[in-house]
Formats: sequence, C-alpha cells, structure tokens
Amino acid sequence: MASHFPVNHPLRPTYRALGGLAGLYLIVFGVLGLIETSGDEFFAQNDAEALWQGTNLGHSVISIAVGLIILIGVAVGRNIDVAIHKAAGYGLGGLSLAGLAVMRTDANYLNFTMPTVIVTMVLALVLLLAGMYGKLGTDEQARASRDARLLLE
Repeated sequence: MASHFPVNHPLRPTYRALGGLAGLYLIVFGVLGLIETSGDEFFAQNDAEALWQGTNLGHSVISIAVGLIILIGVAVGRNIDVAIHKAAGYGLGGLSLAGLAVMRTDANYLNFTMPTVIVTMVLALVLLLAGMYGKLGTDEQARASRDARLLLE
C-alpha cells in the first residue's frame, strides 16, 4: 500500500530549506538564550527572554541540540532529514502543548511564555510540512504514490 504523502514533490528543495531554517532558528534562539541566561540555574523560572520568548539555560541547551540535529539531517539528506523533521515536528508540537498546559504553574521548567508556545508550535508545523512533503524516492515509487492519489480522487 502506498503512502498518502507524495514522493519527489516538485517543491522538495523548498521544504528541505524550510526545515533547515527552522533548525537554524532553534540554534540562534538557543545561543541567544545561553548568552542571556549564563550564570542562572539550569531550570530557572525567571523573566529571562531571547527573541521575545521566555527561556532558561535548560531550554536554550535543548534548543541548540534539537537545531543541530535538524541541520545535520538536512546536510545528510537521503530521507534522514524527512524522518528527523517528522520526529522533531511531533516532539516540538507536544512540547508546545505541554508548555501551554504548565505555563502558569511551578512545573514550567523550561520557562515557557505565550510567545514561546506560539513560536514552538509554528516551528513544529513547519517541520511537519517539511517531513511530509520532502520524501525522495525512485521514479517507480513516485509513480506509485501518484497513482494511489489518483485512485482516491
């Protein structure tokens, strides 16, 4: 049975670039947050911000790590980027919803604010888009994917 996601989509390079930009944004945010929160506790709950988003040392380190993993996936390619984009997209989406749930409680260990929740959710959606439409395959796989979509219409 063929996948519902297209193979060899004409905009694949664009989606891959968007995934790379999302990873780059996470790295920039993490580095700025690291600079802003250096000397604080790892999971401090204070008013520290980077790019108008609440952050702390732990959140900054996690952002840098996730951004590096995404950029490595984009550099390697070969559908590894697709798997990483999907996993990071689902993970960031879940993290965003969890951050929204604990935002005004003592359980807000990553120091999420509403702008952080919104930006994290947007990054998750961009990564999911890149993961779902960035798959590379053979001409036979692309033909099977296209034929399966035509049957559904």
